[in-house]
Amino acid sequence: MQRRKFIQSATLTGTSFLIGSNLALGGIYKGSPAKKVVVGIMGVNSRGAFLAQKLATLPDVEIGYICDVDSIAMAKCIAEIEKITGKKPTGIADIRRLLEKKDLDALVIAAPDHWHAPATILACQAGKHVYVEKPCSHNPHEGEMAIAAAAKYNRLVQMGSQRRSFDNVQKMVAELHAGIIGRAYFARGWYVNNRKSIGVGKVVPVPANLNYDLWQGYAPRRPYKDNLIHYNWHWHWNWGTGEALNNGTHEIDVMRWGLGVDFPNRVTSSGGRFAFKDDWETPDTQTILVNFPNNTAISWEGRSCNGYNSEGVGRGVVFYGDHGTINYGGGNGYQVYDYDNKLVKEVKDETPVDASNKVSPTEKLDLVHLQNFVKAIQGTEKLNQTIINGHKSTVIPQLGNIAQRVGRVLNLDSSNGHILHDAEAAKLWGREYEPGWNLKV
Repeated sequence: MQRRKFIQSATLTGTSFLIGSNLALGGIYKGSPAKKVVVGIMGVNSRGAFLAQKLATLPDVEIGYICDVDSIAMAKCIAEIEKITGKKPTGIADIRRLLEKKDLDALVIAAPDHWHAPATILACQAGKHVYVEKPCSHNPHEGEMAIAAAAKYNRLVQMGSQRRSFDNVQKMVAELHAGIIGRAYFARGWYVNNRKSIGVGKVVPVPANLNYDLWQGYAPRRPYKDNLIHYNWHWHWNWGTGEALNNGTHEIDVMRWGLGVDFPNRVTSSGGRFAFKDDWETPDTQTILVNFPNNTAISWEGRSCNGYNSEGVGRGVVFYGDHGTINYGGGNGYQVYDYDNKLVKEVKDETPVDASNKVSPTEKLDLVHLQNFVKAIQGTEKLNQTIINGHKSTVIPQLGNIAQRVGRVLNLDSSNGHILHDAEAAKLWGREYEPGWNLKV
């Protein structure tokens, strides 16, 4: 029923071809891929380099191309992959030129958030499958466009919600749905870090190794400052999405999955930039509250600049039911408590989790999600996190940010998450683009 509702709402927003899309709805790929999957990695200064190194260890995968607007980052990653595999990938700065390569099977996107949906759309149009890091879009409208592209061109698009592939998390969700704590009606998630001030940047010449115009891409142009690249763009609305999507997307995806809910009917947010006075625009302290039409709710708390743990860990989720509680510590284990708070079951996994790790808090577990993507291209598995599910988990923190920016509760159409009766907030559903950069499906 929820899937049919989404298809109906997608039809209303101009993506009626979703109805005929097997892959966008989670089907098995029935193409004829070679056993070897040739992959290109976009954005390799940090997370992308990690993904490239992990993919390079998989059988039947070739890292054929490295794409980055920073020539230093590109050269470093090429050298790392050559060291691992003995074969030197081709470096290409412009994603549009990379997607012209006939032997390229899949694009892995780890560029800044404002490039996630545009690169996904371009790749689908070029006939490539896509692994896109969270969030799958910079704004809700682009998320819908990414779904439309996956559907129209019948491409596999997996979002990097790695916990969808953790075996014990899958078991935990199955137990939740089977009623192990009765009716689960509320979930609380959190993420903490101890990030320092980014200061006040100075407008300086763009470094010779960086193509800043291509880095900005579809985003309206802003001057280059010395405290922006390669990480602090996360905290600027023009390119980033704040901590709510930089990390909160993970907890929100687990909560939504565990409660078995899709789009909300009400969202609000409280917080701000409290810790420092600098160029940081998005909240460093934020609580997002979300209600769903089936009488359930979630909350997510982000503290970017105070690393005091909750429940003993830096990130996690607690599910509350009418017969008990589940505590999930962000990795691959969990505890089940009865209504009297007695521990009745514990599932352990000793794999370390470091919530403060900017590159990969669950480094030892992430490979499983990448393996699922490769096997889906080879036609032997379904994707564990389709673009439709990824969008549903991305749009919730996006709506939280919109509520934060306009300063009020948002009432929503629970069939698609669209904002009701609030023209000012609805303007933030999409974004303006740099003239000449036209994003179309």
